[in-house]
Amino acid sequence: MIVPLKLDSLFASLMAMLQPSCRSRNSMNAWFESIIRRYRQTRYCSRRVVFKHGDCNVVQGNVAKRRRKYLQDIFTTLVDAQWRWTLLVFSMNFVTSWFGFAVIWYLIAYSHGDLEPSTDTGPMKCVVGVQSMLTAFLFSIESQHTIGYGTRSITDECPEAIIVLCVQSIIGVMIQAFMVGIVFAKLSRPKKRTQTLLFSRNAVINQRDGRLCLMFRVGDMRKSHIIEAHIRAQLISKKITREGEILPFYQQEMKVGGDGEEDRIFFIWPTTIVHRITEDSPLYHLSAADMINERFEIIVMLEGVIESTGMTTQARSSYLPSEILWGHRFEPLVSYKTETGEHEVDYNLFNNTYEVNTPLCSSRELDQILHSQAVADVQKCPSTNESEFTCSDGDSCPESECRSNTDMIVELRHLVLDPRDVPGPESQI
Repeated sequence: MIVPLKLDSLFASLMAMLQPSCRSRNSMNAWFESIIRRYRQTRYCSRRVVFKHGDCNVVQGNVAKRRRKYLQDIFTTLVDAQWRWTLLVFSMNFVTSWFGFAVIWYLIAYSHGDLEPSTDTGPMKCVVGVQSMLTAFLFSIESQHTIGYGTRSITDECPEAIIVLCVQSIIGVMIQAFMVGIVFAKLSRPKKRTQTLLFSRNAVINQRDGRLCLMFRVGDMRKSHIIEAHIRAQLISKKITREGEILPFYQQEMKVGGDGEEDRIFFIWPTTIVHRITEDSPLYHLSAADMINERFEIIVMLEGVIESTGMTTQARSSYLPSEILWGHRFEPLVSYKTETGEHEVDYNLFNNTYEVNTPLCSSRELDQILHSQAVADVQKCPSTNESEFTCSDGDSCPESECRSNTDMIVELRHLVLDPRDVPGPESQI
C-alpha cells in the first residue's frame, strides 16, 4: 500500500494558483498528475529490498576508507564497474605505458646524442630512427607490441637501451594479460545468465491436498540447463522481540520446493515452486483480509551451476503482498505434441492464472475448523472396530464414507467467497 504523500496538497495548491487557460488546462493538469504519479512510484519501488529483476535496493554509505579498499581489490572493482569505465581504464593503461616509455627512449636518445643528424663517420647510435618525441612515441608502440616496421631499432651500443626494452616487453605483456582477464571475466560473468531465468509476475495462494499453499513459477529460456538447481525463499518483515527490540528487517526462512517438496528441482521446463503454509510458516496466521494491510516481502532465490561454463549463478526476485493472488492457480503451459513427439512450453502462459475456490481464512483457522469437525465426526460415529464406523442413521459404514474431504469442503462454503473479491491485482489471461 502507498502512504498518502504530503506533497499532494502542495501540488493541488499550485494547480489552483496557476489557473491555466481553458486551452492548456488539461495538459497542465496531466503534467502535474504525471509528476505525482512518478513520485509515488519512486517511493513505492524504493520500499523493496530486492527488485523484480533481481537487483538489491541497498546502498552502502559512510564506509571508512572506501576508495582505498576498492583499490586494494582493483580486479574485482574493474569487473564490477560499468563497461565505459572498464574500457577507459583499458585504454589509459596502454596509452600511459606507451607515453611513459616514449619519454624514456627520448631521454636515452638525447643523452647519447642520437637526435643530431647522422653522419657516416659519427658514433653508432643507441636507437636508430628516433629524432624527436613523436618518433620516440612510435618506437615505444612498435617495441611494446612487437610490430617492428624496420625503420627504428636499438643497437648494442647502449646497455641501458637493452634493459629498457626488456622491461617494456615484460610490462606490456602484463598489461595485456591483466586487461584481457578483466574483459573476459566481465563477458563470462554468471550474473548475465540470470537474464534468461524467469520468475512469475505474481505468486498465488490456493489449496493443494487440503492445505493452503503459496506458489510461484520459475522458468529457463535456454536449452542449456541449470545443473543442481535449488530454490530458496525468505520472508522479510518487521518484528518486535519480547524484550521490546525492534527488528525492521527480520528474515525468516521459508521451506519451498517443487512438486516433491524438495528444494532441489529437475529444471528442464518451467516449474511451480510450492510453500506449504504449515505451523512453521510465517504465513500461517495470515488470512486473505490480513494480506491487505500486512507489510512484508518474500525474496526468492534460484541457484545452480551453469551447464556450459560450470560457474555458479543466482537469480533473485521478490513478491510484495499486493503481488500475491489469493484464490488463483497457474495455468499449465507444458503440452505434448504428437506431430513432433516433443514437449512444448508456451511461455505466453507463464504468468497466466485462473480463479479457483479457496477458503479466505488463514491456514491456522482452517486447521482449527477441520480439527473440530473431525472431533465432532468421531463423536457422532464411534468406531465398532478399526475399519468400520456407526453413522448417524445407525448403519455400519466405512471410515472413508463417514467422512471425506469433499464433505469438509462443502461445510466450509461459508468461508469461500468469489475469487474476484480477493485482494490483489488480476492476472492477464
